Amino acid sequence: MHQPSPPPTATDNRRLRDGPPWPPPAQGGQGPERQRGRAPRPTPARPVPPGPGHVGGLPPTHTALICVALPGLAISTEHGQLTGQGLEGFYRAGRRLLARCQVRVAGREPLAVQARMTGADSARFVGTLRASPAAGPDPDVVVERIRHADGTERITLRNCAPHPLRLPLEVSLGTDLADLGAIASGTPGPELPASVHDAGLRWTTPTGNASVTADPPPCDALASAGLLRWEFELPPGGTASVELRVRQDGASPLRAVGRAATSPLAPVRATGDDPRVTALLRASIDDLQALLLRDPAHPSDCYLAAGAPWRCGPAPAEALAAARMTLPLGTRLAAGTLRTLARTQLRGPGPLTGMIPGPRRDAGAHLPPGCTGTEATLLFPVLLAEARRWGLPEQETRELLPAAERCLTWLRTTVGDRTYLRDPQPGGPARAETQAHAHRAALLGADLLDACGRPGSAGLREWAAGLRTAFRREFWVDDRGGGRPAAALTPDGQPLTHLGSTAVHLLDTGLLGAGELAEGLLDRVQTEQLARLLGGPAMDSGWGLRGLGAKEPGHSPFGHRSGAVRVQETALAVAWLAAAGYEKEAGGLLRGLLAAAEHFGHRLPEMFAGEQRFEGSAPLPHPAACRPAATAAAAGVLLLTTLAGIHPDAPAGTVTLRPVHSAPLGELGLTGLRVAGAPFAVRVSRLGLAMVEEAADGLQLRA
Repeated sequence: MHQPSPPPTATDNRRLRDGPPWPPPAQGGQGPERQRGRAPRPTPARPVPPGPGHVGGLPPTHTALICVALPGLAISTEHGQLTGQGLEGFYRAGRRLLARCQVRVAGREPLAVQARMTGADSARFVGTLRASPAAGPDPDVVVERIRHADGTERITLRNCAPHPLRLPLEVSLGTDLADLGAIASGTPGPELPASVHDAGLRWTTPTGNASVTADPPPCDALASAGLLRWEFELPPGGTASVELRVRQDGASPLRAVGRAATSPLAPVRATGDDPRVTALLRASIDDLQALLLRDPAHPSDCYLAAGAPWRCGPAPAEALAAARMTLPLGTRLAAGTLRTLARTQLRGPGPLTGMIPGPRRDAGAHLPPGCTGTEATLLFPVLLAEARRWGLPEQETRELLPAAERCLTWLRTTVGDRTYLRDPQPGGPARAETQAHAHRAALLGADLLDACGRPGSAGLREWAAGLRTAFRREFWVDDRGGGRPAAALTPDGQPLTHLGSTAVHLLDTGLLGAGELAEGLLDRVQTEQLARLLGGPAMDSGWGLRGLGAKEPGHSPFGHRSGAVRVQETALAVAWLAAAGYEKEAGGLLRGLLAAAEHFGHRLPEMFAGEQRFEGSAPLPHPAACRPAATAAAAGVLLLTTLAGIHPDAPAGTVTLRPVHSAPLGELGLTGLRVAGAPFAVRVSRLGLAMVEEAADGLQLRA
């Protein structure tokens, strides 16, 4: 589990430069740590067999109920019992405080009948049993368990029999106090001995401890068996409850950032003809709230963790991308994210000065892992420029401007007199999406510099113009199907022609003033052809956009970069296809992803299998996907706000509405949005006409 880390050392700087050889080996890919942006785990001192369901990879998460209120997690199976197997347990800051919590009533385990999430941070489990010998087929006891990510669980017994029942309740507890990395590798260590402590049990190691306290206190507490026991006499219809509190000794009660009154996300609501929009937006905002973290050194600054359970710490590129997609919920999250990452920016002499460091990310079999630090460095000025348009106060903009200028200086210094921004390792490729990020950063950065009276905009625009001219010529590959953009150019200038979802970044041009979009890397004909390809059956699975086209070599429906549906890139495709006027393709992807969200209980995972949709089918989950994930939750916000086409220019006191005229979901209303620091509400009719229902005083609607 990622936690906030100090600024990179010189070793970290070298790691940004060093990478695998180019071209990549024929097998492609990396180990799980490289694929998902984690440092390699240490080799265990002795071989330990992996736990159940964990053979040769990460423990599966697709069937788990994951309650999140960072830094707390509660991970359960649908049966509700915590058995200590796999990932089950209560966690805080990456350490499993409680692995086992098994309930027995009248000497028997309840029969699980329902398990469901009741919020991003809580789950409800219901079981039944027959405590009376002559009860017949009907259960006479209902056992309800409400589990929260903050480390609390409430167990309630209800007597459904027509006569009194004497019900002994036993709760068996245990833990290994293992960290998530060890659990993921199948080496959590043995269960620890318990001691009786303060109406419960306690476990201690040289490096930490944890305790469980019960209210009411148990009748018996047996340390050797890890057992708490109660006796209840329940009349007909009577109930009895026990609350367990899992705590790390010395730690204060967990107060999740997203549940505080100072949450940076506005409580937006969606209504409309399609009832799924309400559920999707509510689940998306709940997940975003659950993934919020504070910068420990600057508690007023919040940012988003990448996702649970694997990436509960800072991931700069994902944090910036999610903050950008959630600008309609206010600019406070963007400001906190920018300030937090500005403090990690590399300083001092050297070629990496101005860069925001980040781990490598696997790119599939066709390309070596990419540097997310490059992406984050280019996203920083873009987020600042667009946050200003949405209403970030001028004072905060100017405070963050020096960090954005350092990002832009890094870009110009790294490119030098060349046309393309290549990967930082020697002999690295020039990726198409990197050029899109760089082009957008140059244009929006130049706009930001001009607005703040700073020099340097002319050089950025001049370089961006040269990049556009060269890209349209050298990155476009003609074929009988009308052509396609190359995914990358090798060091000797040869195009790699596989088509994947990263091509959507070529459409993402960014927002300038007066509601206008920046110019893109592709010309009009090329944009139209790319829209056709993205909307075609090779890329559109019917549930969303495949990471790699179905006809491309190396395609795998479960390949997390080679065929699985990437939710973030699907949402970006919807937004920027709609902005470019390709509403048919945008609407098809939107309806597919909305249908997939319904199958996932409206809590979208970061990815799922890119299997083709057919009548009666359902999307297949990816067993290693984070769910919730920051970019997937933010994608839900982007999908719905795209339909209204809100293009604000707060410094100019205007807002432009360019709704999707085909109204693919019928009438849609959005309330509680934030534009220019004030509530903003908009409604889109079934005819695709948008009307502002609430706005800041003086904010003018621009035609």
